[in-house]
Amino acid sequence: MSIELNTNNGQVTITNEVIATIAGGAAVECYGIVGMASKKQLRDGLAEILRKENFTKGVIVRQEDSNIHIDMYIIVSYGTKISEVAHNVQSQVKYYLEKTLGLTIQSINIYIHGVRVIQD
Repeated sequence: MSIELNTNNGQVTITNEVIATIAGGAAVECYGIVGMASKKQLRDGLAEILRKENFTKGVIVRQEDSNIHIDMYIIVSYGTKISEVAHNVQSQVKYYLEKTLGLTIQSINIYIHGVRVIQD
């Protein structure tokens, strides 16, 4: 699926992969995030951290009528307050998508797939 925007100069098509990549990039910049996790890949109770080029596997973009819903699967850092990290990710992703693409996001759902200890 993709989103069609009509402007004065013509039509713009934004694919869900672009939205997912921008959302994933915004999320990993937040404090307390270790990385993105794949929605489908959960082996032996361990979630694999996705690399930058695979953020689309950890972000699901759904479009219902004119509403856009985003599901994000993340791995958080041990010792952080999970509710605060999730709220920060929601705010950051919403801000980035509205600023860069001009889209109004109806909801951003955060799914915590794991907690990791970061070693310095």
